[in-house]
Amino acid sequence: MSEPDLNLLIALDALLAEESVAGAARRLGLSASAMSRTLARLRDEAGDPLLVRAGRRMVLTPGAVALRERTRNVVHEARSVLRPATPALDLATLRRTFTIRANDGFVEALGARLIGAVHAEAPLVRLYFAPKVDKSPVYLREGTADLEIGVVDAMGPEVRIQALYRDRFVGVVRSGHPLAKGKISLERYIQFGHVAASRRGQPDGPVDEALAAVGLKRDVLAMVPSFPAALAVARDSDLVALIPASYLSAERLVNTFVFELPVATGQITISQMWHPRLELDPAHRWLREVMRRVCRRTGSR
Repeated sequence: MSEPDLNLLIALDALLAEESVAGAARRLGLSASAMSRTLARLRDEAGDPLLVRAGRRMVLTPGAVALRERTRNVVHEARSVLRPATPALDLATLRRTFTIRANDGFVEALGARLIGAVHAEAPLVRLYFAPKVDKSPVYLREGTADLEIGVVDAMGPEVRIQALYRDRFVGVVRSGHPLAKGKISLERYIQFGHVAASRRGQPDGPVDEALAAVGLKRDVLAMVPSFPAALAVARDSDLVALIPASYLSAERLVNTFVFELPVATGQITISQMWHPRLELDPAHRWLREVMRRVCRRTGSR
């Protein structure tokens, strides 16, 4: 009885993750023609087209979608079996720089605590907080980032995810603002101009969807690239800002009035994300645990 070619599992995992022959070829260091031939073999073995063309791109068949999770687990398990035993982690002598992609609000709210916790256990470890200008799994895939912090969105199917804390949006205005007195109704909330935080220049968010559901709309007069910037603008103007509650420490509440939104927006979950090749790396596992401990008291779990 002929044995299956287990090398095909590696190629299948790459094809299902990338949903692209060219992308899978880049990941495995093969030519596009070689990956096309491998896909043809996989189609014969699986009895399924796996990837089919839809316009200018390729999409997974229902059979391929059903295989994706199983294939990923099998490949990761096989790699862990063949991985040599790792020596015990010595945090006192560990020399490593970890790159963490996170937005300015996270760094300002939790950066100091994370750095302190890391340094207390591993004094030779360094952290580099890289700017998070977009949401993409490419940084984790290519190894230019060790961790990504934020709301899960448009990440690859292979990316590992762990929830850190739940957060919610609140409204913020300067002290002495008209909204700081009296009940804040929907009508009063939309009466004033707003400043929105958006890296991509898109002002609409959860509050806009909630307002639209009741036929209302806020007037966004300005957009800034981060929540810290939005808070600074609101503190020195009559504009209303939308800020995550976890960001508002006592120091940042100076000259500000914080209020619950008059419309329900739901909670958001902040997670840490990493590539599966780092799943069993002892130093990375330690960093993830430190991150989890630091964030445990933030928001609500």
